[in-house]
Amino acid sequence: MSATPTGITFRETMAGGFSLGETHPAAGDAKGKAAGHILAMHAVISIPDMERFIADPAHAGQIGGSLDYPPFGMGLPVKSGVFNLFSPTGQPKLKHMVYEMAFEHGGQDYYLAGWKEVRDDAGLDIWRDTTTLHTLLHQGTDKSAPVIGAGLLSLGPLELMKLVSTLRALNAPSATEGGRAIAAFGRFFLGQLWNSYLRP
Repeated sequence: MSATPTGITFRETMAGGFSLGETHPAAGDAKGKAAGHILAMHAVISIPDMERFIADPAHAGQIGGSLDYPPFGMGLPVKSGVFNLFSPTGQPKLKHMVYEMAFEHGGQDYYLAGWKEVRDDAGLDIWRDTTTLHTLLHQGTDKSAPVIGAGLLSLGPLELMKLVSTLRALNAPSATEGGRAIAAFGRFFLGQLWNSYLRP
């Protein structure tokens, strides 16, 4: 029997203005902030097999956690979701970081579909691209359902430091192997940023 693969896990919290009735993230962010309606995503991300994750063109992991949104409630548990890091989009200069969460409120299914746009364009905007999550809320079980809300969530410097502090190895047979898995993730992440923004 082969050894259990080593992976990693971390927690990431993003928050921002969100408004029901909007279908454009920027407009939803502005209206949500004006009304004091802030949506917070508390994501728990797991990558069970680091080698497979890096080799996978979609770089898929697992996502869970909870959502806070005052009009719906706090601590809404995520039932299922999708996580992809630096996933191809079909456009050579654009990759997506995908965060999608299915949840329930008042007996109704909802699906929050979020994406960060890692784009090679004029100017060096690594921080904005990698910390801004465009979100659309679908009334249904997936993102084919009608859009009923939108907003922008962001990861601030403090939240980024908290994220780094939560990085842990999964199923590591030793501290050394756990460190190697975390280091492999770091090299992958920085390598993708280099390819997207800094490569000549």
